[in-house]
Order: sequence, then C-alpha cells, then structure tokens
Amino acid sequence: MALSNATGLWSAAALSGTPAFCAGAPGEARIDPEDRRVLRELAARVAELAARPLESEKRELWRRHNDLQDTRPLVFCDPENGWNEIIAGEQLSCRGPLARRWEMVLRKEIYWGQRLQDDKVIEPVFDIGYTCDEEDWGFRVQPQGGAGGAYVWEPVIKEEADIERLHAPTLRIDQETTRATVEAAQEAFGDLLQVRLTGVWWWSLGMTLDLSLLRGLEGIMLDMIDRPHLVHRLMAILRDGNMKKLDYLEANGLLCSNTDRYVGSGGFGYTRQLPERSGPARTAQMWGFGESQETVGISPHMFAEFILPYQLPLLERFGLNCYGCCEPLDARWHVVRQVPRLRRVSVSPWADLPKMAAQLGDRYILSYKAPPSDLAVPRLHEEVIRRGLRGVLQAARGCRVELLMKDNHTLGGNPRNAIRWVQIARQEAERAKG
Repeated sequence: MALSNATGLWSAAALSGTPAFCAGAPGEARIDPEDRRVLRELAARVAELAARPLESEKRELWRRHNDLQDTRPLVFCDPENGWNEIIAGEQLSCRGPLARRWEMVLRKEIYWGQRLQDDKVIEPVFDIGYTCDEEDWGFRVQPQGGAGGAYVWEPVIKEEADIERLHAPTLRIDQETTRATVEAAQEAFGDLLQVRLTGVWWWSLGMTLDLSLLRGLEGIMLDMIDRPHLVHRLMAILRDGNMKKLDYLEANGLLCSNTDRYVGSGGFGYTRQLPERSGPARTAQMWGFGESQETVGISPHMFAEFILPYQLPLLERFGLNCYGCCEPLDARWHVVRQVPRLRRVSVSPWADLPKMAAQLGDRYILSYKAPPSDLAVPRLHEEVIRRGLRGVLQAARGCRVELLMKDNHTLGGNPRNAIRWVQIARQEAERAKG
C-alpha cells in the first residue's frame, strides 16, 4: 500500500486516529508468515520500551498535570505529515496492506520512545478501530485538490430548500471484518501487546467544519448578516445529529475511555478525575473536545450567538473538556469559558499569549502550539526556537503549561529537526521549572 505512511493523505493516520488507521478492510486480515515475523519483532521492541520505569513516571506526570498540580511544562511532538520524512514507505518491510499500516504504527511508537524522547507514554497496547462506514448528512461534498495541500469545494446547500435533504448520518459497522482484524492482531502479537478494539468516532464536536463544507465559508459569513435564521437552523440540525450519534454509540457500548489517549488538539488524557477503565464507557467518563477554526473571521458576539450555544449541549455530556485548535481564543475567551468542566485550552501561535496566560492562570491547562514552520527548514534556527520557547514560558509563568509541536506538513527533509526541537523544548521546560 503506497500511502500507508502518508499521514497528510491518510486522515486517520494522525495520532488521534491511529485505531481507525489500524482497522482492516474486507479481505485484509490475513497476515503472511514473513509479515508476522516483522510485526512480532517490532511489537517486542514496543513492549520492552513500555516496560521501562520511565513510562510510569511520564504517566504520573500527565496525571498531575491534567489534575492542575504544579509540574514542569510537558513536551509532546507529533510530526504528523513529517513522518513521511522519518519513516519513508520504502523503509517498511511488510508486504500486505494491513501489515504495512500496523508496521508504520509500531515503528512510530519505537521512534517516539528511542529517538524523539518527549513525554508521550509508550503503552503496551495496540489499538484497532472498527471497520465501518458513516453516511454523510444527505449531501456528498467532493473537495478538489488536497493531498496535503490546499483544496476547494463547491458548497452543496445553495438554497434554503436544500436543507430539507439533510439528515443525521448513520453508522454501519462491519462486525465480521472487525472481528477478523482483531483476531489477526491477537494471533500475530497478542502475547506481546494488549490488542484493544476501540472506536474513533469523531475528532471534534465543534461542527463548524461540517457547516462550512455544506454551506461554504463565504456563505456562512454572509448568512450571519443576511439570513441568520438559516445559520441557526443548520447548527441545530448538526447539533441534533451529533447528539443522536452520541446516544447511539453510548447505548451500543461503542465508546471507550480516552484517559490514556491523545485528547483534544494535543496532550494526553491521564487523570484521576475520570475513571481509567477498560470496556465500554459513557460520555460522562470521557474527555470531550470542541473547536471552531472555521469561524476565526467572525466577531466574538457572532460566535456567542451562532456557534457556542449549539456546542454546549454536546460538551455538557463529558466529564472533562478541551477547547480550541489553531484559532486564537483570546478575543472570545469570555464566551468559551462557559464550556462546562473545561480543562485544556489551546493557545495557538496566533493568540495573544500574555492575555491568554493571565486569563487561564493555574485554573486550566495552557496547551501551547509551537509554530510548525520552525521545523519546515533543512536546518533549524535553534536560537530562534530557544528564544521563542523561553519567551512563551516566561509569559506563562504560574500556568499549567504543555508545549506541543504538531500540524507539520514537512520537516524540511531533515528528520532530526523533530528530535532537536524536543531536546530544546525539554531544556527550556526544565529551566523554567528551575
């Protein structure tokens, strides 16, 4: 499978969607003996890394951090599309498409533990997602372009009458393929790693991406002035559809705890304030997440009228919540702070950092997103990066800080950029803690 490592092309291949990336397609669940040998060697290395006392220390550090105790700033780097330059397709040894995807995931875990050496915990588990299809909202949106770059699309809701065709998406789970995929993993390396079946049913419950795909960004912004009832009507349909989806997932035991997983737009969910459990979970036992990057161009007043009121009923269901991604939240913080049990708040490179630090204090996690452009060069400007991180940590003194590097499209052809960024970030985190 040529694209098995292209995280920019495989939307499910980013860390938050690893189980979906590891799910099997019909007919894929046969692992040949040579692929099995490769996977077992890699799984054994992951298990060895996961058994280190260091992993227990990192796990406890995340728990204290997420419970708002005073810790050093935590550091996490997911190179995302930069993995293409770290582990190229020709470096993969397996031949079968499913085995190649599994090999990529295992090699990434080993790289995290041996080379990146950030605060990501290497767990002795291997997560596999359900094989399933999800219907659209009644319209098939077909973007043109993409492949890691820009894309355009034609909005499908052109007239108000088109809204009548909208309906909540439904899930169709291929239980036979799902079962065969899990059994194949169990047989291949289940004695080395715990194979877990887990659903990745959403990334964000923000809904404004679906809104913009259906109506178009320009259309949304004009509607907020010319036809506000139309935006309210669309957001209500999206809210009710997502609520129906959560009800279905919960009633059918398809949700699982995410306390030991990547949550929100960065960071990990370890906490003593939610149950760490196996088996089906309820939303009240999980982290939730909302954001609204697509509405960065509207006023806080419009955000308060058209967006957050429809997100709140969904986020109300969760035990703890994360909010924000790339959008700056400083101007709309007085609105966002209404999110119930809000714990992790994204502070993007476009946010007013001193203002956000003053607003968050030690009452929330300040999840700082370092500029991915810092790594998109053949050779790092190390002193620029160091000064930037030092300035961030000085401005956020007294806050509960995590330093994240993500959203990378390239590492400038130099995989060592990610390693070196982690080293600098850790040095500055230790220096800030003093």
